[in-house]
Amino acid sequence: MSAREEILARIGRAVAGAPDVEIPRGYRVRREVDAAELVRLFAERVDDYRAIVHVVAVADVPATVDACLGERRMIVPDGFDREGGWPDLRTADGVITGCAVAVAETGTIVLDHGPGQGTRAQTLVPDYHLCLVRADQIVPGVPEAIARLDPSRPLTWISGPSATSDIELNRVEGVHGPRTLEVVIST
Repeated sequence: MSAREEILARIGRAVAGAPDVEIPRGYRVRREVDAAELVRLFAERVDDYRAIVHVVAVADVPATVDACLGERRMIVPDGFDREGGWPDLRTADGVITGCAVAVAETGTIVLDHGPGQGTRAQTLVPDYHLCLVRADQIVPGVPEAIARLDPSRPLTWISGPSATSDIELNRVEGVHGPRTLEVVIST
């Protein structure tokens, strides 16, 4: 008998006669949530991660972006929509991107590195990341996000600025990606 077979046999003996237990799968239920509530929850969760968050009307996005960028020299990925006065900045204090989807429940932004989202290197190397999220890209939870994503694309899941803690629980930011994440949510 192999080690695998022995382990499985032991597990089988241990659970023999145990009653069947129904496992609730409520997270798979499609939830209908008010769009304004999704925006509010997403903004709250992103803020909890120490990101800078702006919730603005679509018409106010260009002015908000200009204010966020200040004098920063930005990487602007191919396919980024710059209509309406987007700044045409091409060097490297940071990166400005859109996203594929955003998760309200977890405050997570998902990039699939499609048009306007840059390459992984462009989004992980700079110290500053400005991400534009449209209200219609925000979904209630991870299952809804997964349903919108193409599993063959490279995915980067962002939950706040890059941060880690050392053994003494001292927080260090910017180790594995941008130290500063700023999010503009357009409603």
